[in-house]
Amino acid sequence: MAPVVSAALGALGPLLTKLGGLLAGEYGRLKGVRREIRSLESELISMHAALKEYTELEDPGGQVKAWISLVRELAYDTEDVFDKFIHQLHKGCVRRGGFKEFLGKIALPLKKLGAQRAIADHIDELKDRIKQVKELKDSYKLDNISCSASRHTAVDPRLCALFAEEAHLVGIDGPRDDLAKWMVEEGKMHCRVLSIVGFGGLGKTTLANEVSRKIQGRFDCRAFVSVSQKPVIKKIIKDVISKVPCPDGFTKDIDIWDEMTAITKLRELLQDKRYLVVIDDIWSASAWDAIKYAFPENNCSSRIIFTTRIVDVAKSCCLGRDNRLYEMEALSDFHSRRLFFNRIFGSEDCCSNMLKKVSDEILKKCGGLPLAIISISSLLANIPVAKEEWEKVKRSIGSALENSRSLEGMGSILSLSYNNLPAYLKTCLLYLSAFPEDYEIERERLVRRWIAEGFICEERGKSQYEVAESYFYELINKSMVQPVGFGYDGKVRACRVHDMMLEIIISKSAEDNFMTVLGGGQTSFANRHRFIRRLSIQHIDQELASALANEDLSHVRSLTVTSSGCMKHLPSLAEFEALRVLDFEGCEDLEYDMNGMDKLFQLKYLSLGRTHKSKLPQGIVMLGDLETLDLRGTGVQDLPSGIVRLIKLQHLLVQSGTKIPNGIGDMRNLRVLSGFTITQSRVDAVEDLGSLTSLHELDVYLDGGEPDEYKRHEEMLLSSLFKLGRCKLLTLRINRYGGSLEFLGSWSPPPSSLQLFYMSSNYYFQYVPRWITPALSSLSYININLIELTDEGLHPLGELPSLLRLELWFKARPKDRVTVHGFPCLKEFNISSNHASAYVTFVKGAMPKLEIFGLQFDVSVAKTYGFYVGIEYLTCLKHVRVRLYNNGATPSESKAAAAAAIRNEGAAHPNHPTVTIYGEPVEKDNEETGGNDEDKRKEGN
Repeated sequence: MAPVVSAALGALGPLLTKLGGLLAGEYGRLKGVRREIRSLESELISMHAALKEYTELEDPGGQVKAWISLVRELAYDTEDVFDKFIHQLHKGCVRRGGFKEFLGKIALPLKKLGAQRAIADHIDELKDRIKQVKELKDSYKLDNISCSASRHTAVDPRLCALFAEEAHLVGIDGPRDDLAKWMVEEGKMHCRVLSIVGFGGLGKTTLANEVSRKIQGRFDCRAFVSVSQKPVIKKIIKDVISKVPCPDGFTKDIDIWDEMTAITKLRELLQDKRYLVVIDDIWSASAWDAIKYAFPENNCSSRIIFTTRIVDVAKSCCLGRDNRLYEMEALSDFHSRRLFFNRIFGSEDCCSNMLKKVSDEILKKCGGLPLAIISISSLLANIPVAKEEWEKVKRSIGSALENSRSLEGMGSILSLSYNNLPAYLKTCLLYLSAFPEDYEIERERLVRRWIAEGFICEERGKSQYEVAESYFYELINKSMVQPVGFGYDGKVRACRVHDMMLEIIISKSAEDNFMTVLGGGQTSFANRHRFIRRLSIQHIDQELASALANEDLSHVRSLTVTSSGCMKHLPSLAEFEALRVLDFEGCEDLEYDMNGMDKLFQLKYLSLGRTHKSKLPQGIVMLGDLETLDLRGTGVQDLPSGIVRLIKLQHLLVQSGTKIPNGIGDMRNLRVLSGFTITQSRVDAVEDLGSLTSLHELDVYLDGGEPDEYKRHEEMLLSSLFKLGRCKLLTLRINRYGGSLEFLGSWSPPPSSLQLFYMSSNYYFQYVPRWITPALSSLSYININLIELTDEGLHPLGELPSLLRLELWFKARPKDRVTVHGFPCLKEFNISSNHASAYVTFVKGAMPKLEIFGLQFDVSVAKTYGFYVGIEYLTCLKHVRVRLYNNGATPSESKAAAAAAIRNEGAAHPNHPTVTIYGEPVEKDNEETGGNDEDKRKEGN
């Protein structure tokens, strides 16, 4: 696996790879360069080995941390020097007509090269720093430090949950009683397993303990054991034995039992007993696999409860059909306030009005996390009851997590999750400190930025993008971030970081000099002795701006600005010469001088999305390493002609109305192309799209017009689709109002890899296009317009083997009831129209996996055939959305009857799906305003 940039090691791994490449390449032939590089490389290799060893220490001391920081900063600075050196040499090659000619003209000692003299001085300085770092390591005697060293034994922060008084618990009654009832259901003689999963501090241990307390009288024996991040199975088994009544002499020689003996003895002890065991805070599926054989299946109605922070572990612990996985939820606002004020004042009524606002702000930071509420309320209970004092606590929660004894337990609980992450996930998590509180961080944006930063490398059989996506889902699985919005295919649209976890990662980012956050509680640059490596500006005033102006910004690798109000204080772009990531997304009405962009020779990610910027700087065509350019939500309509020279570009996202640049066929690394208007572009540029053989996603627009006005554009687009369909095209979104899409029906051969087809248009196909056949084994999402909904129209769609979501829009009122067959994998089915409505009925075996069903229901047609839909056959159904129509021909009583019939079908369904009906006559307001916004989506413009 190739080395990557990381929070712990900085750029040291990639730097060594870069130095090795220089030695092996033509640059190594420069006089004096090879010797200097080899010297640096050998020293840094030794430091890299020591650094990897020290970063694995569980609790490194202050001297170790200081040395790690020095080496990390040295590596960053060294890479910056060589990046500039290579760039300058490359510019010299270009000016002099090639490397060999350039090499001949500068065959002089490095010190005598005029343009490279500064680089040589930097190398001498780096060598001096390396010498100092080596001497410091010797003076600290770091070679004598053991990797297993641990400076102190911490008190288990979960103890308070085990001994919490029931009277002090809030919001736990409902979940406790529900789970307790499930645990002791009659007739369940086999052993049942309950997994409780959730974010650290949500109260998993407390809930498990309370469930156990409530039902313990029904069991012969009960045990509660905690599992560490590095469990010793023999110790866990012995802990269970110590808490279960044993016959005399049973534990003789227990100190010399090995793991197998301990498991055998516990099975013997529990074989004839109805046991209840709680295993708290399990961290891996392998730990459960090692433990589970100690608990016999004895048909005595025994029960096991697990708690874990990791979703996959929770699932692996309760694989049986009759087991249960319970996901912890945050406390409601009501219970949060009750817990908070009861612990400080006894009740909310005793809190003065002047403290209500700051209390609300503190509670918002706690985000329903019981541990956070308890910890912070304990801190507040021991300081003066004054608004100013409470405001200080609110502002300093991040530092208080480390320094306040009242918050030490909470900090430990949250840090446990962080410390258990592998190094690559720690880096990816710390990077989220670039975004403000409550910010929805889109998955695609985050993944592209991780790649641009150098955090991700390809793995066998997986691209960088696929690896980065897997890291995103690992963070969700480990409850480190909260998912926001699920797609039809189960993919998560975005994530959000809990405020308390954000405080932890901002603190750790600052400690490692990984991310500098302005506006996240930092009010000055005081006590900074290192260069800024990554900068997030969330708020900045004149004082901070003045301080920033005095900083050396030439080492900043990423710049994120999340508020347009910060832009007037931002220094010139030319000062940020080491940038890899420049993200202004969401800075509306951006007013910032973009001159100097041509100096950002290492920039890989540039987003001006939603800035309303109307013009791009010419310097953008000099960004030869750029991989992502996001111009959505801007006023840019014409790209500079030289944009096609950016041949490393993979994601080009523009605002609709933008013309395709001439020569786009040279940009063969493009994977995502979005927003271009076909009919505004030159025909040969449209034809060039067929050369983009790496393209995965295409999202294009076509204007309306006379029938033959854009015929050549349509022909060239179809020709390009022919070629792309044979390559890697996964997604096609096509948008057109006022014109035909009939030409798409001739797409041949079928696009074998296509996964998603989406049309947004007021054009309707007469029939399902012939290329949509069961041979498209990957096609999972279709949004399509048909003139009429018929059995024949549904048939080819029902045979698609991988279809998960289907949205049908139709134009004409159906002549008959439509009977639904097939659709073996479909999870979501929506039928809509702006002009008519449909009536469908399901037969047994149809859509066996359907979870969401949306329908526009024609009462007059339904009255002819009856109001029966057949949702009883949809065995996995969870949600039903129906919009009733009668086109003015049917009295409101029929609509009421239809609504009642549908609700009755839902009530009779074994899953009891939620049923939402729009257009009921019961409340006039519902009919006028209750419509689904999606119903209006396809109205012609």
